[in-house]
Amino acid sequence: MIDILALALLGLVAAVSASILGFHACTGVVPLSSKRAEIADVVSLLRQAGLPAHARIFELGCGWGALAVALARAFPQASIIAFEVSPVPWAFARLRARKLPNLRVVRGDFFHQDLSGADAGTCYLMQRPMTRLAAVLDRALRPGTPVVALTFWFRGRSPAVQRCSTGGLRGAAALYRWPAVSDQPS
Repeated sequence: MIDILALALLGLVAAVSASILGFHACTGVVPLSSKRAEIADVVSLLRQAGLPAHARIFELGCGWGALAVALARAFPQASIIAFEVSPVPWAFARLRARKLPNLRVVRGDFFHQDLSGADAGTCYLMQRPMTRLAAVLDRALRPGTPVVALTFWFRGRSPAVQRCSTGGLRGAAALYRWPAVSDQPS
């Protein structure tokens, strides 16, 4: 009986691991959890951005949901829509969000979502999808929409404000006003 239970548990762990690795291979992004200092910087930058009281904040690639949950708590009048494509982190994030009425965790690829209604956006991705995301945001967002990127910034774009309370590249947060101004010479 214990052998069957151990094999079932091992099979579950293998399936979860394979799912996470498979989605990492497809998206180029590993689901990382944000640290408290990183979350505090993102919240601070969004407060500084002067969001409307009932803002719609999109969390692009919410992973395990730490940042999305913190945003829902920090902005209780706002509507937080968090997108995650990988099923295991998405399920975990949904579980964490179940008691937060202003947080909706959507399983789906944010590249295929209508982002035009965003009053703000956040992302903690990896460098690989950032160029593609910048092009999507160029088409979707209203001028002046604040976007906070954590750790992996938009290359060729100048942030309006940046924070680095964690003492290294990991965790540095940058606030962009979209469409972010290019820092490349014309």
